Amino acid sequence: MRGLGYRPQLVRRMGAMGNFAISFSVISVLSGCMTLYGFGLRTGGPAVMMWGWLLVGAMVLCVAASLAEVTSAYPTSGALYYMADRLGGPRWGWYTGWLNLLGLLGAIAGIDYGAALFVGAFADLQWGFEATPGTTMAVYGCILLLHALLNLFGVRLVSLLNSVSVWWHLAGVAVIVGALAFVPSHHRSPSFVFGEFANGTGWSSPLYVAAVGLLVAQYTFSGYDASAHLSEETTGAQTNAPRGIVRAVAWSWAAGFVLLAGLTFAIQDYAGTRDSPTGVPPAQIFLDALGASGAKALLLVVIVAQLFCGNAEVAACSRMVFAFSRDGALPGSRWWRRVSARTGTPVPAVWLAVAAAGVLALPSLYSTTAYGAVTAVNVIGITPAYAIPVYLRLRHRDRFHRGPWHLGRWSGPVGWAAVVWVGAVTVLFCLPQSRPAHGLVSVDTFNYAPVALLAVLGLAGLWWRVAGRHSYATPGVEQAGGPAKGALPGSGGRLGG
Repeated sequence: MRGLGYRPQLVRRMGAMGNFAISFSVISVLSGCMTLYGFGLRTGGPAVMMWGWLLVGAMVLCVAASLAEVTSAYPTSGALYYMADRLGGPRWGWYTGWLNLLGLLGAIAGIDYGAALFVGAFADLQWGFEATPGTTMAVYGCILLLHALLNLFGVRLVSLLNSVSVWWHLAGVAVIVGALAFVPSHHRSPSFVFGEFANGTGWSSPLYVAAVGLLVAQYTFSGYDASAHLSEETTGAQTNAPRGIVRAVAWSWAAGFVLLAGLTFAIQDYAGTRDSPTGVPPAQIFLDALGASGAKALLLVVIVAQLFCGNAEVAACSRMVFAFSRDGALPGSRWWRRVSARTGTPVPAVWLAVAAAGVLALPSLYSTTAYGAVTAVNVIGITPAYAIPVYLRLRHRDRFHRGPWHLGRWSGPVGWAAVVWVGAVTVLFCLPQSRPAHGLVSVDTFNYAPVALLAVLGLAGLWWRVAGRHSYATPGVEQAGGPAKGALPGSGGRLGG
């Protein structure tokens, strides 16, 4: 850390397993695949979900490997924005940081609100409790509070929970797929699972519908930058953090494919599953295939996995808030960068992360499509932020000094493949996902992702002109129009001089 210009404040208590586990937990195939499975049934159906998972997983592995290479050179809690700042300059770092922060907050909201929906489905099966937007929001608030409290105990507990999470996810996938394979008397054919195309979007182009259906996989494959955000708390971070990123994506790619196949083979009634009265199509698959008792047991497996996932995401987001504040980028930075002397945890940053995520999900009280918008906010914010450091590394090769983990001669081809892929999916997810009836856009058909993207970029640009160009600075590089980086008064974690 001192070599990168920062005075160490966070405690290195996380090993290689813990670093891998946090990204694996955040990706969480038992969260992402389950939560957006109903979306996939409408946007291409089984064929797009299965083949799309293989395609997206391969491309995301390119993005992850390229990002891991840059992480090896710059293992800091700031992660993406710090890399962009070093390779492209302050403005690149500034906008990358705001995109990364938007994506992380959207991820917390998407994961924990999804968990609240599954809790509602379980309560409906167990007690006949009909969830309303209000009760779902109350459960969501309780989950956020739980994750805040768990993160206040320090990184050692976070690391332990993430290690347990890895085995819970792997065992959970095995249990779910095993139960769905052996208990039901009827299964779908391989031609259905890998060849059935379904279109419930209103668009006539199969190619367009299939492209939109990639959101299921792309949303799930996000959050693996968590390993980079926890690098200041990881031993041997220059090798363990990049390995954590790549291994998390690779293991999730395999586990997710098995899970999606197990769910799809077990569909008993396609229309009934797609329009499930539980509001959660995987719950309907469990119910039809295993009965009420089996469905409730598997729902509990999924809910616990989602809780692990949300807890890991809060840890990653709070470190991003801490690091961004340490460099003077957020309003009230002096407060948000404070670290508990007892636990080594950025306590105010934890509370800010969960509070902002809570506000982000409030539109779900009034709109049934708001949750889809939240997941789109996650993807549209964090996905471009992954590619920016990779692009800058390719563009400014003279500025980049690779770390001990690198791709060697494959660095260029893999990096450009990653950049092109991210550019394509960013444009794709700004396009409308459902065709408006009679050509009229409504709150249920409008795609809020581009609005969120433009809003955060606009606010970031405004805040840059008002305060950012004077307050924001990472150590070691002179900032035009502002003080020397590393010499700001009250800089907290920076080294002076």
